[in-house]
Amino acid sequence: MSPRRAPRIVTPRARRGRAPDWVIKVGGSLGAHPAQLRRLLASLARAARRQWLVVVPGGGGFADEVRRADRRFKLGDSAAHWMAILAMDQYGYLLADLAPGAAVVRSRRELSPGRLNVLAPSAWLRRADPLPHSWNVTSDSIAAWIACALRARRLMLVKDVDGFLARRRASGGRRALERRVSRTKLSGVVDPHFARALGPGTACWIVRGSRPTRIAQLLQTGRTHGTEVV
Repeated sequence: MSPRRAPRIVTPRARRGRAPDWVIKVGGSLGAHPAQLRRLLASLARAARRQWLVVVPGGGGFADEVRRADRRFKLGDSAAHWMAILAMDQYGYLLADLAPGAAVVRSRRELSPGRLNVLAPSAWLRRADPLPHSWNVTSDSIAAWIACALRARRLMLVKDVDGFLARRRASGGRRALERRVSRTKLSGVVDPHFARALGPGTACWIVRGSRPTRIAQLLQTGRTHGTEVV
């Protein structure tokens, strides 16, 4: 049996003018279901042949280890911040390994259409240092900042939930899915800094990652089962 393919690491290449079609944050919680995550990444790799996609990884179990270290050692805010961002790099390498033809990229200059770009964000964020050093900032806010920096008009947060659920329960006892919700009313679904990080010109959706067909539908039509952030 031949050895497994390692994800490509690309060298810098200047890309000017056109912005990516989508920035897609793939939540770390999806790593709890390997088969589903593989299907999702295969679907995104296929879509990347037709649209210019940039994946921002969550932190997943790697970030959970940072949280445990923080509780154990009472880390300073900056140490915890950069350790959590390095956790995103680790999850990014995992995602790229699951996506056929994907490339790990480290800056906007390395982005290229025609393949799935999986961003390892630590080097770029270290240079720019654009966000508060706090657990109020997670990969949600980082993805929003990246979408704004790349001038991408569309951001998708792929999570383990369908979207934002109404606070009040319907007559059957279930909480209905909110099809549209203000960015200022997303408590519990995104981090507290997200509303400030999301650019005013960036459209955003929250979609369940275990249903790749919904994500493909959103990429193709701009509509799907999920929550649009307005």
